[in-house]
Amino acid sequence: MLGPVPGGPASSEDPDDLAPYRAALRDIARSGGAVLVAELAGEVVGVCQLIVFRHLQAHGGLCAEVESMHVHPDHRSGGAGAALLAEAVARAGALGCYRIQLTSNTARSDAHRFYERLGFVPSHVGFKMRLT
Repeated sequence: MLGPVPGGPASSEDPDDLAPYRAALRDIARSGGAVLVAELAGEVVGVCQLIVFRHLQAHGGLCAEVESMHVHPDHRSGGAGAALLAEAVARAGALGCYRIQLTSNTARSDAHRFYERLGFVPSHVGFKMRLT
């Protein structure tokens, strides 16, 4: 799934240089996080990353964040995204996280309805700064 997703933003990913991705997967596994993959008939149709970190609030509790949630446009509304999020929520709960959160691009109104349907509540405005 490296590279641009049809109908998605331009990508800077490089499927010809796998070393940084392999290193990232090792670091993600060491941190207690996971990369979850949705497969259909042997084809990867979706992916998301579960990040687990400790907060100063909630008595130093564990928090989980879903990042890099992508389902191929040809497979949206087919259950892959719901299955990925259900697994992320289950893993976060099993790890003892008190909360799971995610951000979504403001232009993705369909995605926002999807997340709300699955029980996520829009509660904050996110801000980002790109560092070079």
